[in-house]
Amino acid sequence: MNPQAPQVAKVAPEDYLTGLRSSASPGSLPTPADPLHLRVYGLPAPQGSHRHVGRGVMLESSKQVKPWRQDVASAVLAAYQGPLIEGAVAVAVVFLFPRPKGHFGKRGLLPSAPAHLTSMGRGDLDKLLRSTFDALSAGAGGTLLRDDSQVVSVTAEKRYCTAEEPPGALLTVVGLY
Repeated sequence: MNPQAPQVAKVAPEDYLTGLRSSASPGSLPTPADPLHLRVYGLPAPQGSHRHVGRGVMLESSKQVKPWRQDVASAVLAAYQGPLIEGAVAVAVVFLFPRPKGHFGKRGLLPSAPAHLTSMGRGDLDKLLRSTFDALSAGAGGTLLRDDSQVVSVTAEKRYCTAEEPPGALLTVVGLY
């Protein structure tokens, strides 16, 4: 391994979830002792501005937001069937993006390839969080939180996928009640 190559923890999604998935029943609320871990598969999309199309109708300017919200909602439904969380929560998110072809040479990943995504074309971290939190909240059709204002603590990162990871996100939700 090249010592100058970017160092990112090489964790397959299955390994990330092994031993971490909530041991409580699918309907129980996540607690600090038993957080809810979600693996979302799909391409993370930032929630951008809305555009006015007339007669008071506003549309999301990015066509990628709706599929991302559906991916997040599907991950929640697969892991949690309990009531809406009413109290404060802390959320940790790692957004995973596919590497562009320019990061690879004839012998694989280039030593100069960055580990973290800083491209303006993939969205700011705050806009990625906004689309993800909206997908979790009931006001936008989610089934985990009553409202995204309940998120009182956030840890977030956006990086490129390792060779073993598909794009998407790793989320951990902890109830702070």
